[in-house]
Amino acid sequence: AESPLFAGLPPALTVWMSHGDRVERLPDGFLSVANSSNSPLAAIADEARRIYGLQFHPEVVHTEHGRDILANFVKGICGCRGDWTAGNFIQESVERIRAQVGPQGHVICGLSGGVDSAVAATLVHRAIGDRLACVFVDHGLLRQGEPEQVVDTFERHQGMRLIAVDAKEEFLSDLADVTDPERKRKLIGNRFVRVFESEAARLAGEWGVEAPAFLAQGTLYPDV
Repeated sequence: AESPLFAGLPPALTVWMSHGDRVERLPDGFLSVANSSNSPLAAIADEARRIYGLQFHPEVVHTEHGRDILANFVKGICGCRGDWTAGNFIQESVERIRAQVGPQGHVICGLSGGVDSAVAATLVHRAIGDRLACVFVDHGLLRQGEPEQVVDTFERHQGMRLIAVDAKEEFLSDLADVTDPERKRKLIGNRFVRVFESEAARLAGEWGVEAPAFLAQGTLYPDV
């Protein structure tokens, strides 16, 4: 079936489909709008509700016309104009954070040193300065010298308040003799939460119960 998702595109495309699994049965209200030799439902659509599903990656360069597919969805289907620019993003974000946190509020931020949490921490720090406390957890699974580099970058060069927690023994003890990757992931996540909660409780005592407190999290939306 034809779909506005593929409006103006060739009838056959090369796409990046890095999955061995496939969808074989349509949900109610959906039609197949694209297929491949391995996947009869490579793209599905409920045009009435404007809900779409893809079994391939339109966002990677290996997919022909991937940007056009995304543009068809964002502009053609959702009606967005596409006139946003990044020019004032930093200042607008800083002003919005400052207004939300208020003159007395404090923020705690989990900082890994990666791009997502680094950007979040930098924006909050520009907005409220020393009322931001970043917590960096050394879990013993980083590259050699990486914990020291994170501390040097954000504490010494960026001037942030950084609490570096040495939790290597706790993490490695949790992971001892564990081979299943999914169980490892859960153990690491649970330990992170416990370490972070401990530091958050300590900071709450320092800031006082009257001070508003916020959590800043820089991550991918699906991970929240």
